[in-house]
Amino acid sequence: MNDAHGGRDAFDAIVVGARCAGSPTAMLLARAGYRVLLLDRAEFPSDTLSTHLVHQPGVAALGRWGLLERVADSGCPPLDRVLYRVGDVELTGCGRGVDGYRAGFAPRRFVLDAILLEGAVAAGVEFRERCTVTELLRDADGRVVGVTGTHRGGTFTERARLVVGADGMRSRVAELCDAPFTSRKPTLTCAYYAYWDDLPACLELYERPGAWVAAVPTNAGATLVLAYFPQARFDAVRRDAEAAHIEQVRSTAPELYDRIAGRRPVERLRGTGDQRNFFRQAAGPGWALVGDAGHHKDSITARGISDAFYQAESLVRHIGDGLADPARLDEALDAFAADRDKALTGGFEATLSVAQLEVHEERLSLLRAVRQDEELTSIYFDLVAGVGSFESLYTPRLMALL
Repeated sequence: MNDAHGGRDAFDAIVVGARCAGSPTAMLLARAGYRVLLLDRAEFPSDTLSTHLVHQPGVAALGRWGLLERVADSGCPPLDRVLYRVGDVELTGCGRGVDGYRAGFAPRRFVLDAILLEGAVAAGVEFRERCTVTELLRDADGRVVGVTGTHRGGTFTERARLVVGADGMRSRVAELCDAPFTSRKPTLTCAYYAYWDDLPACLELYERPGAWVAAVPTNAGATLVLAYFPQARFDAVRRDAEAAHIEQVRSTAPELYDRIAGRRPVERLRGTGDQRNFFRQAAGPGWALVGDAGHHKDSITARGISDAFYQAESLVRHIGDGLADPARLDEALDAFAADRDKALTGGFEATLSVAQLEVHEERLSLLRAVRQDEELTSIYFDLVAGVGSFESLYTPRLMALL
């Protein structure tokens, strides 16, 4: 294949980052007939910080891609029942779902990322692990036309019509593109989590002022227990994170605490105080950002994986068959950027609201009405999963109950 910039055997696209944003992007581009190079600094399979939760929009994407059965067969249980408790209100049920998929899943990241990567490779993507991108190649007009980097002690240069940064919140590609922040909000929470074996649980969410706790069943009979704290407490919490984590569970979710009291987690406690909230410019001449590289928010709503899947599909859909034409590609990238911001801004604002860790009487009154009706409860759990708009909850039935 001849490259539009003069080199031979160039790739159509280079995707930097092979986790839940990069592998689907590479896979979908390859399925569209493009030659794709996928790079990552890590070795696979490997773990990474994560809430693990794939909400129903992401589950539907896995179904469209033919990968959901592999997730289900990995020993990851379907999350088809949700318990949410705040104040004197308890909701239980399940969302209406997307495309017939009502359950969520929460696979370990060394499971999910490996499945996504294998899907990309099966589609014809060339994958190189332990690769670090150090610079971007640009033509005389400043358009990005490739990358340089290091791989197993050597250096390499590869050219492509499009470079996609899918390399996470601290994206090197975004830095090299000088992608500006278009929205940036303060960090609101810090979070710690651990895994327990043989812990009976559905997807459980507990909230009180200044605290949020979740239990999330995952692979191999383990359950992830997460505790969120106000960011202002981070320095105090990390001085004895294990004690703070257990106390947050005890004081916020006492019934969950009773199930883990006196037991030790099966892996070390993990956590972070660096949960940034931002949008970056999504694209420019010859480059695009997907997943956390272009948009990151607090993990308290666990939207990151599903949002990454959405962006992968959106980018490839907008590109269509126009990747070889720079003018058409630029139009496609502009359309992708607009679509990303329109689709994800509502979830960003909702997440910032939840991450304030405040409980207001107005919301409790709303939830007291919702719990009286199974359909309203399902709509509410759809909203938790990022399905639909808040306006959809305000049905005549809800108005009659308020």
